[in-house]
Amino acid sequence: MSSETLILVLGYAIGLYMAWNIGANDLANSMASAVGAKAITVRQAVVIAATLNVVGATFIGSHVTDTIRHGIVAPGAMADPREAILGALSALLSAALWVSFATWRSLPVSTTHSIVGAMVGFGLITSGLKAIQWKVLLGVVASWVISPLFAMVIGLAVFKLIVWLIMSRSEPYRRALRYSPIFIGLAVFIVVMSFLYKTPLGKAFQVATPVAAGLSILAAAAIGYAGKQLLVRTVRRHAEEGAEGVFRFIQVGTCCYVALAQGANDVANAIGPLAVIYFFVHFGEIGSKVPVPIFLLLFGGVGIAAGIAMAGSRVMETMGERITTLTNTRGFAVEFAAATTVLIASKLGLPVSTTHSAVGGIIGVGLAGGIDAVNLRVVFQIILYWVLTVPAAALTSMGVFSVLKLFF
Repeated sequence: MSSETLILVLGYAIGLYMAWNIGANDLANSMASAVGAKAITVRQAVVIAATLNVVGATFIGSHVTDTIRHGIVAPGAMADPREAILGALSALLSAALWVSFATWRSLPVSTTHSIVGAMVGFGLITSGLKAIQWKVLLGVVASWVISPLFAMVIGLAVFKLIVWLIMSRSEPYRRALRYSPIFIGLAVFIVVMSFLYKTPLGKAFQVATPVAAGLSILAAAAIGYAGKQLLVRTVRRHAEEGAEGVFRFIQVGTCCYVALAQGANDVANAIGPLAVIYFFVHFGEIGSKVPVPIFLLLFGGVGIAAGIAMAGSRVMETMGERITTLTNTRGFAVEFAAATTVLIASKLGLPVSTTHSAVGGIIGVGLAGGIDAVNLRVVFQIILYWVLTVPAAALTSMGVFSVLKLFF
């Protein structure tokens, strides 16, 4: 077996391991608030998220990936193709090991930032400090503050709006039904806009912002009205649940979108570096862009689904139950805040993490009940792991790359 073939086999194995870890750690982004609020069961969350992640990864995932992940390493550092594929292999394994460790500790971390940290390590060991795009890295560090704060403010504001319009008034169940088109419409507007701007398939349409906004408003109005009619028929049987019962159904819809988008966006963290190795072994070169065969996207999607099924409940329990107590209204506010934060920040060109946004939203709705309603010990643990992600992945990557260089 040639060294190139051996590297490709290792790439498949480590790429699958990385995809597994993405599923295990990132299931919480889409399903933690819904499970924590008892909108769905853990088993239902696993089935829904696994299915939608495979669909999102295979049919909406990126068919073209940058060889230099997130522009974190200067192009000159990857001038040698053989060194580049060893770097991609090192980045995959190092990021996967860090995410696996965080999942074992039941703590949510950004898989994207793990890959970024691993690429930093590869750049440093091959070309020193000059290899690192420091402005890009500074943006990653800034997102540790931007993402959770944005989501915290939005989550708190949305939940307070729900309390003011519905929960603090007489007959909250009837008021929830009356205002349901507004909240369904808001969620649909963000979902459609996010699909057009935050998924590879949506970006391929190249829809202008005014057109995207118009389509989103039309979809929000139509689905908001239809959603109310469906709720009136469906929720009437569960009227004893009150306003929370109305938001339970709305919340399930929003968490399904997050799961679909997660598969589309995060599969690149596992398959991007693997595609670089695959392209080099089969074509003998690495271009500025690398085409990704659909079977690799499916391969990554299946890996994510396996991680969801086998270990996704660990981090989901932390986010859904250990930070603060969640209800359906609070869960809706969390999911709306996370999706809105990622959309707005992306349009502003700010690097954000869905993981960080979801945690920020949970903290925000928790603060609605006062600082004592938030488990600060768990929050500090999570923040510590966020800060450690880049240096830990970088140091591991440097070690792994050094070992691989000895064998290849």
